[in-house]
Amino acid sequence: MPTFQFEAMDSTGAEIKDVIDAATEEDAQATIRQMGYFVTKISVKKARKKSQQTGTSKKRGFVFGGVPSKELSAFTRQLSILQDAGLPILRSLRIMADQARAGRLKYSLEDTCEAIEGGDTLSEAMGKSPKCFNRLYVNMIKAGEAGGALEVILQRLADFQESAEALKRKVKGAMIYPIVVVSVAVGILTFIMIKIVPSFQDIFADFDLELPLLTVYLIAFSEWCVNYWYLIPGIPTLIWLTIKLIRKFKAGRFGWDQFIIKVPIFGILIEKNIMARTSRTLGTLISSGVPILEALTITRETCGNAVFEKLYGRVSERIREGDAMALPMKEYSRLSFHPVAAFFWFAFIGGPIGLLIYMLKYRQRIVDDIVVNMVDVGEETGELDTMLYKVADTYDDEVAVLTDGLTKLMEPLLIIFLGGAVGFIVIALFVPLVDLINGLTG
Repeated sequence: MPTFQFEAMDSTGAEIKDVIDAATEEDAQATIRQMGYFVTKISVKKARKKSQQTGTSKKRGFVFGGVPSKELSAFTRQLSILQDAGLPILRSLRIMADQARAGRLKYSLEDTCEAIEGGDTLSEAMGKSPKCFNRLYVNMIKAGEAGGALEVILQRLADFQESAEALKRKVKGAMIYPIVVVSVAVGILTFIMIKIVPSFQDIFADFDLELPLLTVYLIAFSEWCVNYWYLIPGIPTLIWLTIKLIRKFKAGRFGWDQFIIKVPIFGILIEKNIMARTSRTLGTLISSGVPILEALTITRETCGNAVFEKLYGRVSERIREGDAMALPMKEYSRLSFHPVAAFFWFAFIGGPIGLLIYMLKYRQRIVDDIVVNMVDVGEETGELDTMLYKVADTYDDEVAVLTDGLTKLMEPLLIIFLGGAVGFIVIALFVPLVDLINGLTG
């Protein structure tokens, strides 16, 4: 389908320049008149030369990864505002592409504009840039195009992304404080073990003192730090690489994801966070007109946890067989024993004690009765999307409360840990030092 470039005037006399896809020039003019414009000039837009396209691609820098969620959320909100103002989609995208800084989003928008000029729909064009626009994004745009309510879908998508980003910021904010404090504390204690304690050890050796048991333990640990200091950053790095390697396998990923949502203290926070995000995703897709099976598939692919992926996959299978959503969600929310998850509990949560805790906890359901009941009511009343939004809001509030509670709990625990470590070092060093001073004065 050819693309026509036109100049026109609106009802206020302002000049409009834009492009439009149409089968013939007469169809293009008729469409422009329906938009409320008076055509002053129209012509077929010539395709850019291949050399120009090549030159453009050469100017692009190399880009790693995808688009940050915060940047994509801001783009979606701005695009929804432009569409609500009545601007043609191609013009809106070009405005956003010109304003964006060099990177994945800018290049993807340029490619999207070119694909639309070539005859693709907006969803088809965005689908060609998967590192920028994921399947959830593309399918919601497709639903908006099919229903003729693209600006409404963009607003819903922007609301969804902003809610997800706000929840992510809350969780990250709660984690930053303890991570920074523990990192600084480990650095300071390592410096004391490597530089300070050996100096005291030399003093004690010169006077041939009989050292108390605490001091002996401290000096032994200091010698280990001096001889094997590289293991202090090396052990956490090795553990991280091992987990990454295990998660490369399907069974390993499922076992780790099952472990992480049941781990003490942080597990419930992670589980509720995933439940809030997936409920909002599913509700947004259903309210946008995406079929339930397609919505469940997209939710499964974007939830980021193998346990929930399996849950939504089984729910989807039961819906294909003619069942409702609430019953299979309740049946399949109870987990089964997994050897990899048991290994992680044994390795990270106290050996046999951790394994015993896992045996007591692994049968606990990951979907509460309140979620099942609200989904059931939503299916009966035809308001499933509304109920899913309420589930997401409820879990968002619970995550916020848990995050604040954990932050307040971590502060005294970290103070106790640091106080205990510093107190141990002070007592272990100064008890023999006081004995030395008393001996010299006597």
